[in-house]
Amino acid sequence: MATTSHLINGRNVFPSGVRTTEVENPANGEVVAEIPLASPAEVDQAVAAAKDAFQSWRSTSLSRRVQILFRYRELLNARKDELAAIISREHGKVHSDALGEVTRGLEVVEFACGIPHLLKGSFTQNASTSVDVHSARHPLGPVAVITPFNFPAMVPMWFTPIAVATGNTVVIKPSEKDPSAVNWQVELWKEAGLPDGVVNVLHGDKVAVDGLLNHPDIQSVSFVGSTPVAKYVYETGTAAGKRVQALGGAKNHMVVLPDANLDRAADSAVSAGYGSAGERCMAISVTVAVGDIADELVEKIAERTRGLSLKGEDPDMGPLISKAHRDKVRGYVDGAEAEGASLVVDGRTWEESDQPGAAFLGPTLLDNVTPEMKAYQEEIFGPVLCVVRVETYQEALELINANPYGNGTAIFTRDGAAARRFEMDVQVGMIGVNVPIPVPMAYYSFGGWKNSLFGDSHAHGTEGVHFFTRGKAVTTRWGDPAEGGLELGFPQND
Repeated sequence: MATTSHLINGRNVFPSGVRTTEVENPANGEVVAEIPLASPAEVDQAVAAAKDAFQSWRSTSLSRRVQILFRYRELLNARKDELAAIISREHGKVHSDALGEVTRGLEVVEFACGIPHLLKGSFTQNASTSVDVHSARHPLGPVAVITPFNFPAMVPMWFTPIAVATGNTVVIKPSEKDPSAVNWQVELWKEAGLPDGVVNVLHGDKVAVDGLLNHPDIQSVSFVGSTPVAKYVYETGTAAGKRVQALGGAKNHMVVLPDANLDRAADSAVSAGYGSAGERCMAISVTVAVGDIADELVEKIAERTRGLSLKGEDPDMGPLISKAHRDKVRGYVDGAEAEGASLVVDGRTWEESDQPGAAFLGPTLLDNVTPEMKAYQEEIFGPVLCVVRVETYQEALELINANPYGNGTAIFTRDGAAARRFEMDVQVGMIGVNVPIPVPMAYYSFGGWKNSLFGDSHAHGTEGVHFFTRGKAVTTRWGDPAEGGLELGFPQND
């Protein structure tokens, strides 16, 4: 069993006599690592390292920063299979899914490599007589990044490359369920030439989170997780005077109109509903069948769902993150069946004896789900796809807009006018038209509306650059030394 330590100021830190927790491989129940749970002393140590490194790093030229970013990108691209293997071992997702996660994270690293252009200010000469004005963006200081279990490599890459590129220093608190991917990345940063203390790793639970949220030297907090925790992080961090972006949960709907290509829609529903065992904040968890297509659509989805494999050398789906979470997801299926939903494909038939100690749950398809059911109202975060039947487009739109979440949504149709109307009217932050998982490219920003986002800043893209920087406007006048005189009135331009 490996020991995964804190990484503070470029060194492995594993204090003796502290609380620890074990990391399990959910595919077989094997304990693969042990990590320390940070005390307030370790929080202070990590933040102090970031604070000490900040003045030097913020003064490092953009050219030097970009050289390190490019080296990091090349190292990561060359060794991404290695990182994917770490994700599979601790998270359980299949290798192809883990590799896709790393590749999408790489897009943000590549975006951050363009930071000289992204930080260019503006300049106005002779804005007033002999007066010039220019703008600039400056880093915040030490920042905290708190990331979830479901994307242990990609979500840290949503924030850290941009924070580093803009001149900040970072303390990352990864999920204690699968933490080693972050340690691996930070070691790679060091190999790329990043100075010690610029990126630090702090393992822990609520003690570490609260320590970062309330630490006076932490200037901002970036968080991804469940909505209740995102709300807590936002309220606690902002009360402590910090800038906070807190991305929460989701209940993503995929609307299928009567004119849609049903085979394509069924493929998309299965891929987006069951990929990564449904543990995605952008997973499709509700398919909304409009009009008289429902029976045919459900049968097509069921046919594909029954063909998915959880076994063998190349399975379609891995386990859930833990047996406790698997049991929670099973509870949603039990409840939906009791409330009157039609169980079309029952993933509960997976027998643990097939793989002792594993946290598997097979893909599950529920039909005739209604908005009153708990399985509809709450984020399940597992391989459970619900089908809701409505008669009209307007009913589908109202269903989505009434939902408290607003992360992602999709519409499948051949009708451009209907798609455009949906795009304009739906109250969701990320929209796909015949695209089931509309995660934007890194140069656009990621984030939802309503209870899927707390704060007004999304991840990466231009909003990410602005989140990690503060703007300054500088007004300059170089007049004739002979000019002078008092001017007590409000300054006026001429």
